[in-house]
Amino acid sequence: MNSFLIGLQFLTRIFVVKQSVWTEKNFGESVKFFPAVGAVLGIISALVVAAINFFNLPLLTGAVGFASLIILTGGIHCDGLMDSADGLFSGREREKILEIMKDSRAGSFGVVSLVLVAALEVSTLAELAKFSTAQLCAAIFSAPIIARLMMVVTIGAFPYARSSGMGKAFAQFTTRRTIIFAAAETILLLLPLIFFDEKFFLCAAAASLVALIVTWKFASFATEKIGGVTGDIYGAVTTLAEMFVLITFLLGGKIL
Repeated sequence: MNSFLIGLQFLTRIFVVKQSVWTEKNFGESVKFFPAVGAVLGIISALVVAAINFFNLPLLTGAVGFASLIILTGGIHCDGLMDSADGLFSGREREKILEIMKDSRAGSFGVVSLVLVAALEVSTLAELAKFSTAQLCAAIFSAPIIARLMMVVTIGAFPYARSSGMGKAFAQFTTRRTIIFAAAETILLLLPLIFFDEKFFLCAAAASLVALIVTWKFASFATEKIGGVTGDIYGAVTTLAEMFVLITFLLGGKIL
């Protein structure tokens, strides 16, 4: 339970028990509970969009859905996306890329990347709202869970690029067992979707595969550029995975 609460406090702005003293081992042990943290975010966001969608205003529902995930996490993953885009697409050498990614100021690549993700997520959620409230809630519930599994995969499967940093604490204590545990946890968290509609679980399975492909490609690209991944890459992977999960749910809802 303590490991879960550490993950919840670090990845979100939700404080159940305020903890200020963390060790590297505490950070590392929390990784396997990241999908469960995603489930908390998913439940809250699903309740929010269901309430807004009652007024039959799809665009507003989409905007509120996107905003809810950012507010609940404090925008930490969006910041990672922006820093990653600024660095990886700068055309510089490894050390300069890492320096750019550490800079707190947002550059043009970062701003454009966030605008594109925001536009795609808001429009996708708006279309899901037109489709059905159930499909919308299933999608926004699943997205944070699957996205945080992708973060676990990135932490465990790719080397850490910096000699030090908060992300290194995650990487040091994340093994194949951690990934397997997180994957099993994700399946258990998504299984209840079957009781609402079997196609929701099928969409979640397809979305997981799509998110895994995107995650692997992006993390591999980062590894080629800087020799591994960083905390910013973890955030970028999470943001991109959420977006592709939502898009897959929309397309799956139209196909199935």
